[in-house]
Amino acid sequence: MSLEWYAIHTSSHHEQRVYERLVKKSIHAFLPKMEVWSRRKDRRKRIQVSLFPGYLFVNVDLDPYVILEILNTPGVAYILRNNGKFTPIPENQIASIQKLLKNDVLIKPYPYLKIGQRVRIVNGPLMGCEGILLKIKPNKQRLIVSIDLLKRSISAEIDEFDVEPI
Repeated sequence: MSLEWYAIHTSSHHEQRVYERLVKKSIHAFLPKMEVWSRRKDRRKRIQVSLFPGYLFVNVDLDPYVILEILNTPGVAYILRNNGKFTPIPENQIASIQKLLKNDVLIKPYPYLKIGQRVRIVNGPLMGCEGILLKIKPNKQRLIVSIDLLKRSISAEIDEFDVEPI
């Protein structure tokens, strides 16, 4: 029996309910949450929200019975797959998230950026520039701006926190 982590996609805003239903079925589930400020009519309040909206994780031996138990849980949309096969999430990635949450480190979502992806600069004097992301050093990235018609490009070093995906 080999337990592995799998990502479950849920109906919108149903992560907590799905988590509770899976736990009732004795399925080991993990729903990472973060604390944020929520604005109410007369006050501000700290609330817990899902770190990955629409997703939670289960640690199971994915046999046909368990697959049916998970998929028959109200609020579950599907188990994430890659090329038609259920794809486990590496244990070290889940362990890292759990360690960050356990140690009460300030965390916030960050866009998933890939080298070669088109990005836009959102801070600083270059705000509004668009180009292709090229990573060259830790914490620094290089933005490539191309003029397609001329088949020429220029590059500039930028801070990794100043870009967002287009």
